[in-house]
Amino acid sequence: MNPQAPSPPPAQLPVSLAANPKLSSWLKFSPQGQVTVTPGKVEIGQGIVTALAQIAADELDVDISRLQMLRASTATSPNEGVTSGSLSVQQSGRALRHVCAEVRQIFLELASERLGVEIDTLAIEDGTISGPGNVRTSYWELAGDIRLDRDATPGATAKLATRRALAGNSIQRIDIPDKVFARPRFIHDCALPGILHGRVLRPVNSRAKLTDLKEDGARAIAGLVAVVRDGSFAGVVSETEHSAEAALAGLGKGATWSDGEPLPDESDLSAFLKAQPSELTIIDDRTPPAAPAKTRTMRRQYSRPYIAHASIAPSCAMAQWNGDRVHVWTHSQGVYLLRADLALVLRLPVDNITVEHMEGAGCYGHNAADDVALDAVLLAKAAGGRPVRVMWSREHEMSHAPFGAAMAIEIEAGLDAEDEIVDWRHSVWSNGHAARPGRAAQPALLAAFELENPFPRMISSNPPQANGGGADRNSVPLYDFPSWHIESHRLKTMPVRTSALRTLGAQGNVFAIESFLDEIAAECHEDPVAFRLRHLRDERAKDVIRAAAKRAKWRPDKQPGIGYGIGFARYKNTGAYCAAVAEIEGEKDIRVRKLTLAVDVGEAINPDGVINQIEGGAIQATSWVLKERVRFDRQRITSTDWTDYPILRFSEVPEVEIEVIQRVELDPVGAGEAAHGPVTAAIANAVFDCLGVRVRDLPITRDSLIAAMELGS
Repeated sequence: MNPQAPSPPPAQLPVSLAANPKLSSWLKFSPQGQVTVTPGKVEIGQGIVTALAQIAADELDVDISRLQMLRASTATSPNEGVTSGSLSVQQSGRALRHVCAEVRQIFLELASERLGVEIDTLAIEDGTISGPGNVRTSYWELAGDIRLDRDATPGATAKLATRRALAGNSIQRIDIPDKVFARPRFIHDCALPGILHGRVLRPVNSRAKLTDLKEDGARAIAGLVAVVRDGSFAGVVSETEHSAEAALAGLGKGATWSDGEPLPDESDLSAFLKAQPSELTIIDDRTPPAAPAKTRTMRRQYSRPYIAHASIAPSCAMAQWNGDRVHVWTHSQGVYLLRADLALVLRLPVDNITVEHMEGAGCYGHNAADDVALDAVLLAKAAGGRPVRVMWSREHEMSHAPFGAAMAIEIEAGLDAEDEIVDWRHSVWSNGHAARPGRAAQPALLAAFELENPFPRMISSNPPQANGGGADRNSVPLYDFPSWHIESHRLKTMPVRTSALRTLGAQGNVFAIESFLDEIAAECHEDPVAFRLRHLRDERAKDVIRAAAKRAKWRPDKQPGIGYGIGFARYKNTGAYCAAVAEIEGEKDIRVRKLTLAVDVGEAINPDGVINQIEGGAIQATSWVLKERVRFDRQRITSTDWTDYPILRFSEVPEVEIEVIQRVELDPVGAGEAAHGPVTAAIANAVFDCLGVRVRDLPITRDSLIAAMELGS
């Protein structure tokens, strides 16, 4: 007797839909022929609104022009947490596809009943439902008779990829026309009726406290509406931006601050990180039954500095009070999470707070967008019910917003007599990479730490490994080594405020792993591409490496002053695969001439959107590698403008070529953070190929090259 085949697992709702199961929270139909779509993810320049519109239009069989994509708001949108981690298509897209597939079936069932024909004889074209004998109805005719205030059910069947009309096509982004024609889409350009302007006073020295404040200088400015002070939080509200700036300057002259708290020695960050009290987490251990004998050990240390978000425009928010209720407009990446922290600070029920997203200066991480929202709320209390817009200065943006955490990474490899890798150890020291709002019992907003009755300052944590981790992200190699030990040391002290920056710890870890692999390949006199392919079992990983190498014509004849390097990773080891080849010249300064990348995101909903994200990530990574480093002395952050915190100039942007490996049979994953680690490693490896100098401490500048030469690396 044959054993009974196991039953298939029960169907489950996508994660975002399971958390927000009401169909009506995602879609609404109007008799006028429009579909309103209300996802909980936000547009921060990554093109997500367009990709989600493609998914919805495909599943509903409507023209994409009929879709009205609403901005995320706590008043109208499902709670999808935060837009981060390259998860928007993966989470929101899957949820929306399921919702639209189920709603389409609901309409077809009612149409079948009304028209008196079998459901499988019906077809939908741009919202019109037709059947045999030219019978027809539409979404718009049936909308009033269908209640979507019901929970989604598991098992809704979405279209096969081959039947989708829009997915896989590079349609024009729907957010671009407003930006091209200068329509006020950004929060910085929005002017609500009766708008007032606010500015906040902050110290120069790190964590200094306001000990005395004379308000005469501010109150002498025409147009001043109010001076606000609560402990070390102080600011002004004024009729115009000009008078707000003047009043802030006057207030600053009357301010007395304490000395603040000391900062680390910037010249030896790795030693500082490794000397601090820390929490040890074993990320992964692999021990073979019989460990091969190692005959020698290679050990290297790599590091990256603190990195600023360096948004082109400073953070901005608006707030307006109506009695004990407040409405906030923000470019935060998590409107519900921000609302939770505002409720803690204000001691209000969350229902009294509406947080609505508006596009702003992109940052891909936790910059000051959430902080400035609380600033606006606190200042708006003194505005008599009028809305207040607060915008940070460039100096405040570069010194008081959270930074991406500095990292020190040690890797050790044991080699056998044939120079095969038989053992691998990876240790990372870093502050936590997450201190976003809404995730703890205490708020994570800057002004909350400054009040007369302050909330305690958070020590940044790391997301759980199941969510991709933080400092440990991408620390487990994708390569097939027989033995490894991966550990992370999270600092329990935090003199420099850190939180989520694009890729979290992945950029540092991939830089270290891929640089070390190149060092081992050089020791073994083996081609870096062949070396990687030999240590990989994952065919998708091999495919992106081969594709990038082939497109870049790896390796051309060696030319003086030119170097080539490769880097590879699968983001979080669960997301997009990406390989990068860098071509650099190094006669005077390091200049990246060309980046060639291959990426596999499963089904690419909008290939042009994928290319845009990979290209943007590659250019940002180039800037990180060659330029970016938060500077500070023992009292304060000193890199508070573009001179002291340089970013890549347009004249320095490399040529970028991208090949998208389309896999329509696989679920899509995000592309936003896949390129950073591979590009970082590819540039570093190309520098070694060009100059014979191994730079292990980012950024790669003339000074770091000289330091590496002096060490003889």
